[in-house]
Amino acid sequence: MFTDTHAHLNRLDLAKHEGEVRHALQAAKDANVNRIMAIMCDFDEYDTIQDIIATEIDGLTLGMSAGIHPCQDVGTLQAVTAERLIELAEPDNVWAIGETGLDYYWSKDFIAEQQRSFVAHIHASQSLKKPIVVHTREARQDTMDILKAERAEHGIIHCFTEDYDTAKKALDLGFYISLSGIVTFKTANELQDVARKLPLDRILIETDSPYLAPVPKRGKPNEPAFVPYVADYLAKIYNVPIEQFAVQTNANFDQLRQQYQ
Repeated sequence: MFTDTHAHLNRLDLAKHEGEVRHALQAAKDANVNRIMAIMCDFDEYDTIQDIIATEIDGLTLGMSAGIHPCQDVGTLQAVTAERLIELAEPDNVWAIGETGLDYYWSKDFIAEQQRSFVAHIHASQSLKKPIVVHTREARQDTMDILKAERAEHGIIHCFTEDYDTAKKALDLGFYISLSGIVTFKTANELQDVARKLPLDRILIETDSPYLAPVPKRGKPNEPAFVPYVADYLAKIYNVPIEQFAVQTNANFDQLRQQYQ
């Protein structure tokens, strides 16, 4: 019923799952999550995530992204090439390119390297016709400028926390907006106002687990089983039944993946 479009499955806190990622995945399925995209942030995560998404849970479809997070060290960012990303992302179970983008909150030391890596990810996305997963923090203008300059039009602005003007620019480029548990926070009034203005056929949902658990699980380690809380909150914002919202956001993810098919 629900698709978690952004989960760091290799980083989950498995204490309550007896140390078994399979149990966390089963918990997600028991919560009516039918699809999860596991997110890669560094080269050395690729094989581990491939092993995780090979887990067979009846009724649960697993895939991954392939990419390098902008907060990686300068050496890793410098090692990013479109060719290397294409090689990693060619398998059918790699659904997207990323997580990439720009983050000036955590690091302003390697802005040029972040930007070059971001462009390489865009080119890999365009070559493979697979969507790009974009992270942006305190870098909205540069993020939008690079996406526009490189004619990127296929992807997700993940864990969206920006203003409506930025959302509109992303939508106009062809991107989807993914909302996380942050939208459920009592302090997230501005983001909630933005969410109300977004077209329902361009919204995705995510956990960004193990981070940013939604209300009523805030403060606990996040996991894909909690994505229904994000869906429930947004369904109420849109005044639609949660079942309808689930169908729509699932269809949105299908449309994103099939954009060039």
